[in-house]
Amino acid sequence: MAKKKVPEKIRINRIKVVLAEKEMTHKDLSEKVKKTPNTITRICNNESQPTLKLLREIALALNVDIRELLIPTK
Repeated sequence: MAKKKVPEKIRINRIKVVLAEKEMTHKDLSEKVKKTPNTITRICNNESQPTLKLLREIALALNVDIRELLIPTK
């Protein structure tokens, strides 16, 4: 029987890095954007991705350019 191949997790956002730079916790961010801490954790771990609207809210809450939250493709 062949082993099931686990898909590689693609890193799209760098919100976790920006949170560390801002010395902010997942919980702090979740309160600012009115999402559960679990939702923010899943986004920070690139297990799910925020909508563009939520990405904008996160950028505003962290006081950064929205582009800083994404891993560049070039």
